[in-house]
Amino acid sequence: MSASSASKGAKPAKNSSVSPAKGGTKTAEKKQATPAAKKPQNQQGNKGLVRPAPRAKVRRARLVVSKVDTWSVLKLAFLLSVALGIITVVASLVLWLVLNLTGLFDGINEMLSMLGGNAGGTDVKEFLSLGNVALFATIISVVNVILLTALSVLGALLYNIAAALIGGIGVTLTDD
Repeated sequence: MSASSASKGAKPAKNSSVSPAKGGTKTAEKKQATPAAKKPQNQQGNKGLVRPAPRAKVRRARLVVSKVDTWSVLKLAFLLSVALGIITVVASLVLWLVLNLTGLFDGINEMLSMLGGNAGGTDVKEFLSLGNVALFATIISVVNVILLTALSVLGALLYNIAAALIGGIGVTLTDD
């Protein structure tokens, strides 16, 4: 291999230190960069205006939900039903307090005494006390937690069976 063939395959360095006065040549990158540098920056038709960036293409992905993990459905359904149970208990207690402050229970007692003839035979406030309402709401919430969790897992199992037969639900995801 001769020195001339070795120099043909070698690429010149980006920052060449060879000067034209010593017989060297400028690199091709410098020659291409000079015409672009000579262009005026502000032309008559482009006076201070900035072009908007081109809009990126929206990517779309079509996916199919072919299986749902029953363990994750169980955990999520349990947490959501516990939250719903807490909301139920708090809402029933707040409702009882509002009804008590408005005097609804006393009004019902007066109406029952006028209709029934007994002056003090029944007291709705004893039957619907705050403790009884809290106990009833808690029992309902515990039953709801058990039922909603079991029904959610059953729904996930049925979905997995149906998805194995027909292929699942198709979902299209896009970039915005």
